[in-house]
Amino acid sequence: MQKAKNMQWVLFLGMVLALMLTGGCANRNVVGSDTTGAPQLSNFADDIRDIPIPGELEWDRKGSMVIKTESFRGGIFTYKGRVEVMSLKDYMVASMQDNKWRLVGESASKDIMLAFVKPNKTCMMVIGEGVLGRAELKLYVAIDKTGGVSGGRAMQDSYAQ
Repeated sequence: MQKAKNMQWVLFLGMVLALMLTGGCANRNVVGSDTTGAPQLSNFADDIRDIPIPGELEWDRKGSMVIKTESFRGGIFTYKGRVEVMSLKDYMVASMQDNKWRLVGESASKDIMLAFVKPNKTCMMVIGEGVLGRAELKLYVAIDKTGGVSGGRAMQDSYAQ
């Protein structure tokens, strides 16, 4: 009798785990299938709107940090979701280029690192495998709000003297 109850619990927990791992996958689009319809998250980095994030990824608040000063804005932003790493890489490269970011560097080993620039902006991203088949996208964003003119020339002149 006790053995039958234990077996029922094991089957029940197995079904719950299977539903959690596969639940909702049928409703999701494949990352990279449509770069024009990618939703942008309103809570991304304050008002940064030119880095689209696929809808399959969720923002990880604990793994993120926003930085704002008088002359600088940016931070570290972490997103996680059930997507394939290479598909996410292809999506991010295409969508960043669509938003006028220029790819200036790429490195791949266990993780993939991409570096993009715009005037007064830099975005480095690391794409890697997380736990249970989930991918992780970590963005390192830096925006110079002064346009590079806040004392930069004056400091260079003072060093030259």
